Amino acid sequence: MGSNLARNLASRQGNTVAVYNRTHARTEELVTAHPEAGFVASASIDDFVASLTKPRTAIIMVQAGAGTDAVIDQLAERFEPGDIIVDGGNANFQDTIAREKRIAPTGVHFVGAGISGGEEGALNGPSIMPGGSEESYRTLGPILASIAAVAEDEPCVTHVGTDGAGHFVKMIHNGIEYADMQLIAEAYDLLRTVGGHEPAAIADVFTAWNKGPLESYLIEITAEVLRHTDAATGAPFVDIVLDHAGSKGTGVWTVQNALDLGVPVGGIAEAVFARAVSSKPAQRAAVQRVVTSRPDVQKTDAAFADDVAKALYASKVVAYAQGFDAIIAGAEKYGWNIHKDRIAKIWRGGCIIRAQFLNRIADAYDENPDIATLLEAPYFAQAVADGESAWRRVVATAALSGVPVPGFSSALSYFDSLSVKRLPAALVQAQRDFFGAHTYHRVDKDGIFHTLWSGDRTEVATEGSSH
Repeated sequence: MGSNLARNLASRQGNTVAVYNRTHARTEELVTAHPEAGFVASASIDDFVASLTKPRTAIIMVQAGAGTDAVIDQLAERFEPGDIIVDGGNANFQDTIAREKRIAPTGVHFVGAGISGGEEGALNGPSIMPGGSEESYRTLGPILASIAAVAEDEPCVTHVGTDGAGHFVKMIHNGIEYADMQLIAEAYDLLRTVGGHEPAAIADVFTAWNKGPLESYLIEITAEVLRHTDAATGAPFVDIVLDHAGSKGTGVWTVQNALDLGVPVGGIAEAVFARAVSSKPAQRAAVQRVVTSRPDVQKTDAAFADDVAKALYASKVVAYAQGFDAIIAGAEKYGWNIHKDRIAKIWRGGCIIRAQFLNRIADAYDENPDIATLLEAPYFAQAVADGESAWRRVVATAALSGVPVPGFSSALSYFDSLSVKRLPAALVQAQRDFFGAHTYHRVDKDGIFHTLWSGDRTEVATEGSSH
């Protein structure tokens, strides 16, 4: 990905790119393979720094962790005030905050930049989410805009916020990506297991979906995958891939940080857990040995695929709403002035979750930046209302057929939790007061109360907070 980003930079008019790798052979391979790039190659970190024009800007693309810190420290020792170090890897935003704090006293700018789009995006135009100071962005912004993807004549890059804001938003992006992929996988499973369609036929369904509201890069490539056959066996490619899905950690980070922020992101969490379940072959085999029967698959008609499409769209709305809720909470906690509409816009191109859908999110936040949830925006409220009956039919059919749909069902439960007038949390809080004197609020008067459960069960007002 680093070499492709360097090639992208070199291809833009006016850019001259210096390259360095601690393993010089890799640098030589890159320069030899791409003479058209006109790379300025260095064999040492000192030569690399000397080759840069002031104010120097260095973009680091190395594996997150100790290696990143080592390169940052090498550059910081040699850079001068006003120079810029950019970490373009998938770093934990907390590490980025700490690194920026450590580097700031030197006068060198440290920028954590989320870069999405994989190797192809790095070469042809990624979505870029830089943090760091506003001063650094004045220099860095035009450079990043020159290589970013372009959607509707706008470069897919914006200054997200200070210190770790860029990597935080990239983390949430990846969490949403987990949810989106899981929901699409569930839609495929429903169409195949319940609908009885073969992969090639499902590919046609996805191709049709990609011409409507569900249009997205992930829907497009899913159709390509499902249409592909294995050269060795002639079987559908999806059937020869082991059903164990891996994870690189950003989805887990999203869920962990959402818990710390008190933000429910069940759609993202269920996607992470679904990958974890898939990667537990011993547990799966053990249960399969003791289960003697499975539910009969429910009969469906030609309208089932349309129901699945509507359920997928409604579930997708929930996943994105939860992701943006986490962005809002993170911005409040860490003091970032994040513009939600701009984030939606820079995700329209270059990144894995690029989709027509994001224009609607940008419009919603542009019209009302202070909406409590995307689910209250008129367009999304109507979209969910239009698909709600189908959504419920699909989740019910899946449950009766024994088809796991943790993403669909979690999204529906979240929607119901927001929609109902009263939740069973009242009982939970009463239980907490009983065993732990955690107190409670009443619906009919102000104050915080506790019942003397071990005594005469009279109610007393307290000064403690109810949590």
